[in-house]
Amino acid sequence: MINPIYSPAPARYDSGMKYRRCGRSGILLPEISLGLWHNFGDVNPLSDSMAMLHYAFDHGITHFDLANNYGPSYGSAEETFGIVMEKSFAPYRDELFISTKAGYDMWPGPYGNWGSRKYLMASLDQSLRRMKLDYVDLFYSHRFDPETPLEETLQALVDIVRQGKALYVGISRWPAEAARKAYSYLAERDVRCLIYQGRYNMLDRADEAGGIISEAADNGVGYIAFSPLAQGLLTDRYLNGIPEDSRIALGGHLKSDSLTPGLLESVRKLNGLAAERGQSLAEMALAWILRDRKVTSVIVGASSTSQLQRNLSALESPAFSDDELQIIDSTNP
Repeated sequence: MINPIYSPAPARYDSGMKYRRCGRSGILLPEISLGLWHNFGDVNPLSDSMAMLHYAFDHGITHFDLANNYGPSYGSAEETFGIVMEKSFAPYRDELFISTKAGYDMWPGPYGNWGSRKYLMASLDQSLRRMKLDYVDLFYSHRFDPETPLEETLQALVDIVRQGKALYVGISRWPAEAARKAYSYLAERDVRCLIYQGRYNMLDRADEAGGIISEAADNGVGYIAFSPLAQGLLTDRYLNGIPEDSRIALGGHLKSDSLTPGLLESVRKLNGLAAERGQSLAEMALAWILRDRKVTSVIVGASSTSQLQRNLSALESPAFSDDELQIIDSTNP
């Protein structure tokens, strides 16, 4: 049986999604964006990936966040997206905001990592081929490179925009001082930094405490949070132990020693508060990030359309009371 041609939901912009302005720019991003770090590689069924991407767009998610080495295997998440782009999304390209990145390990040898001009430009060319795109809306320096001159990395971003391969550029996980220099360098060359991407959740507030979020806002730069659920810790997944099919059990980025007794106590306390608010811990965790208007969007992952549906329920979250915020603050490790 031939799969029917995809037709997006006519009411996709009336389904409850809200959009926030990204810094001082013309771009509006959905409050919840979909990241393809996990579950969209060549180890995953294409039908599942396609279903999640369709569901996201049908519910107002216009921003899809990728990187060159997302998968596994490296590059395969972009390849998956390219298939869906070609089969489903091509007529709607101008409704989509697609980002990718380079900065981490991608291919062997000295030119497939970090922040050199050669790596960034070669990587983006490869990403465009994999995703079947002429340009991306946003290209990031995925991490700060302490060895490559700052000017080389940033000038590569400037030239990428001037070549028409990206409409905007951003930085991810750069230290505060380097980020300030990046904002200045790019602005002086009329290619402003659109957005800063950083890890931010109820258990990891380093970007808030270190002034990263406020600094971005002061410079007219948006902020987008990844790992909002702390790789599953801010869900009900680990409340009663480590499930056999969890990221900790399977030996992923999340390690068993990260789930300390103190952290587990904090998560259970947060879960109790979420229950009192009539929502899941994951919904509350996403809503807590979005309480800050300096945050433009939150990147969620998904392993199923039902999980994505539950995450989108955070958009209907009630406002936090001062007492609730104090309880959440008291659980901060």
